[in-house]
Amino acid sequence: MGNMSAEFLQAKLTDAKTHFERALDCKHTEFDDLYPYMIEHPQFFWYKRYVAWSELLTIVKLCEELSVGWQEQFTEKQAEYIGKRVMSSRVLDEWYETNREHVG
Repeated sequence: MGNMSAEFLQAKLTDAKTHFERALDCKHTEFDDLYPYMIEHPQFFWYKRYVAWSELLTIVKLCEELSVGWQEQFTEKQAEYIGKRVMSSRVLDEWYETNREHVG
């Protein structure tokens, strides 16, 4: 695989990480534009995070299959959460290790 492809995947990974973190922070993402009617629903933010998490896991899986390093973009703890693949309340509460009081 050429450098361009590795760089492309790294860029996609950065995008997916940003998307997930914006969803965690309840900030605007593409999801809001795709499903504007859902904003009325209480479970909207849960769906939004689920979609962003799935996207992140998909990109990580591609990186692994193509032997492109992905861990560098994450803290050790975040990489551990990704490795477990389950979006638990712990992932949501402790994604930002530096800010324990962070509320999503």
